[in-house]
Amino acid sequence: MNQSTISRRTLLRGLGASVALPWMECMLPEMSLGAGPGATAEPTTAPLRLMFFNVPNGMHMPDWTPTAEGQRFELPKTLRQLAEYREHLTVLSGLTLDGAHAHGDGGGDHARSGASFLTGAHPRKTEGADIQNSISVDQVAAQAIGKRTRFPSLELGIEGSAQSGGCDSGYSCAYSSNLSWRSETSPLAKEIDPAALFDRLFTSGDAASVAQNKSARIARRQSVLDFVLEDAKGLQKKLGAADNRKLDEYLYAVRDVENRLVGADKLRVGEDGIPNYPRPAGVPRQLDEHLRLMMDMITLAIQSDSTRLLTFMYANEGNNWGYPEIGAPEGHHDLSHHGKSDDKQEKVAKVNVYHLSKFAYLIKQLSLIREGEKSLLDNCLILYGSGISDGDRHNHDDLPILIAGRGAGRLTGNSHQRFPAKTPLCNLYLWMLNQVGVKADSFGDSTGVLKIV
Repeated sequence: MNQSTISRRTLLRGLGASVALPWMECMLPEMSLGAGPGATAEPTTAPLRLMFFNVPNGMHMPDWTPTAEGQRFELPKTLRQLAEYREHLTVLSGLTLDGAHAHGDGGGDHARSGASFLTGAHPRKTEGADIQNSISVDQVAAQAIGKRTRFPSLELGIEGSAQSGGCDSGYSCAYSSNLSWRSETSPLAKEIDPAALFDRLFTSGDAASVAQNKSARIARRQSVLDFVLEDAKGLQKKLGAADNRKLDEYLYAVRDVENRLVGADKLRVGEDGIPNYPRPAGVPRQLDEHLRLMMDMITLAIQSDSTRLLTFMYANEGNNWGYPEIGAPEGHHDLSHHGKSDDKQEKVAKVNVYHLSKFAYLIKQLSLIREGEKSLLDNCLILYGSGISDGDRHNHDDLPILIAGRGAGRLTGNSHQRFPAKTPLCNLYLWMLNQVGVKADSFGDSTGVLKIV
């Protein structure tokens, strides 16, 4: 049969449900939203996505930084979690976050590093309502390309955001618990509940329809996909064999995540694969499952082109959770002030490995999804790092920064590059903005576009 062409914005719809589609070969190019006559169509190739992942309290740098530059470098202990994907890794050393330095304001390195990580700005020291920072790099990109997707950007994490109160040496909690800033006074709160995120991604329409959809799913023990089956069947008749396989794999992944949101110990699934136990409210009790579900939700959000811009905080800056399951029961923040104690540094390294292993899980999922001749991972630029280098020193130079993904051919991967001391991290952000078509001459404290390969 001849395969039909469909719009990239095609949605599977049902009562209060809306399921976006993954990239498929049959999709038509789309005219730029908001453009006037003569606007050029967006290419039929898969889009480029930007993601930013932040970990708190710095890093055990001896286990992070490669000793050699170029492509013939040995992966240090922490980075070995990504060994399988080293061809997609670009490790960047020597970058500085000057906005996180004190500049006469005294203590508060954690709050400043959180606030400036994506803005490059030096936040105003206050515990009151008069917070002041700057727009973050993801929101600059969102202003330019956010209209192309259902969600201009997504702000995610596993610890809730605060908008007021004191959290670090006279700094507002808004600084230490938010990465994304719409303006200098407007931080964007994170979504930390994977079930709530699922509902945001896969429900639509007026509030009454959405409420009716939820009630029906609980009362009849139905999946959100059951409400869009008719649309899905109609679409499948128009697709070729390859796109039908891609659609089947995607819908299976949606249903699998929806099932797992209930919790493996409580879930009972019928022969038709539909969960017959309602989803609980709130986040999972186990950190491991919480992180994994959030990584699965990120995969679905990016795969469905629901957004092309995403930020994720593993925890708020200064977070003091313990990790007894990996042999680090003491608080992470307390351990980061190691005073050169071998025992504390070893435990900090374990926490670093744990965080990066969850990132590796996400990278694997993205690498398995095909988009034409490439993988979904190939079409991403995913920054991972911290605004603090060594947690004991609270220094903001020579930061732990890496990029996963090849940016649709913009990076060669398998590379460690070291830049001159005090090179602004914002030079990298300026480069990333350029890659998604934002013609900016500067961002934050940038001094030029970072030259990376």
